[in-house]
Amino acid sequence: MTSSQAAITNLVKLWRDDTGNLPSLPAIYPDYPAPVITQEPEGRALRMMRWGMPSPAFVLKGKKTDKGVTNVRNTASPHWRRWLGPANRCVVPFTSFSEFGKVDGGRPGPVWFGPTGEQRTLFFAGIWTEWTSVRTLKEGETTNDLFAFLTVEPNNIVGPIHPKAMPVVLRSQEAIAHWLTAPVDEALKLQRPFPDDGLEVIEDPI
Repeated sequence: MTSSQAAITNLVKLWRDDTGNLPSLPAIYPDYPAPVITQEPEGRALRMMRWGMPSPAFVLKGKKTDKGVTNVRNTASPHWRRWLGPANRCVVPFTSFSEFGKVDGGRPGPVWFGPTGEQRTLFFAGIWTEWTSVRTLKEGETTNDLFAFLTVEPNNIVGPIHPKAMPVVLRSQEAIAHWLTAPVDEALKLQRPFPDDGLEVIEDPI
């Protein structure tokens, strides 16, 4: 995520920015912080959250830590539906993302996807919550704002590299507003593959 704070503000009309001097983030990993936008009563707020929503209870049996779930596909699950209301929805700005695979028979590795057109910042549709858990034994029990983004079947750009899924991507201000504020059933209509002409394979992250 290498967009400037000014670019994000212009796209989503921020009311509040709690990230301070947000640096360029050319690599964001699970369980690390990333900038996330939520809809507050007064307007939209940008703040850092830790990537990985709480895991379902059955996943945690016999484990001492919960590093979290990075993406969500089955929105019909009771575990996820409790966080699908507007108060727990968010959008996550990004400039490129990767999936593990190979291009044209090359060696396997991260394959990067970026937006086409002039708008270089897009957004993942996500959910978030405040949660107390043990993420790592070294940290012990901590309370964090956590997020994950939704996934869906891949489009024809991502599918050849990663046939299982792709993130739910939003571009327009209308789509962002719809995801952040619409009733659940209406908002989930956005859980669909991004148009093929909106993404392309790129050589390096941007």
